[in-house]
Amino acid sequence: MSLRLPPLRGRQLWTGEAGSTVSPEQAAAAGGVRALLRVEGAVVLGVALAAYAQFGAGWGVFALWLLAPDLSLLGYLAGPRVGAALYNVAHSYVGPVLLLALGVLGAMPWAVAGSLIWLVHIGFDRALGYGLKYAAGFAATHLGRIGKADPW
Repeated sequence: MSLRLPPLRGRQLWTGEAGSTVSPEQAAAAGGVRALLRVEGAVVLGVALAAYAQFGAGWGVFALWLLAPDLSLLGYLAGPRVGAALYNVAHSYVGPVLLLALGVLGAMPWAVAGSLIWLVHIGFDRALGYGLKYAAGFAATHLGRIGKADPW
């Protein structure tokens, strides 16, 4: 007789969710991979910042919109799963790259400027070690745990 639970039908557990066999710490990048991902973030930061300087949209606009993606943190008021989902949407490279393509192909300077600011923000976060979030909590990221470890 097995004490293991039967597999769930039609529903997959997310990493870090109660009942999941993989913890966020096990799924997070470590060692050289983590360092490479942080360097990658720094490169995105530098290239996007240089492109924005060349684009000439103005540094006041840059300062105004630089922290806008962090408004997604308000999703954590609705719980860790919603917070992680909103944070990941706002901090994935998919959105700003699509916005950049729209701006370039559609000749929309505001979209190009916005995408470059967004890329600078994400690159800066990744270079500091703030990765995409797991539903287990804000500190559980794909780049490893952030903040101080629990003293317990």
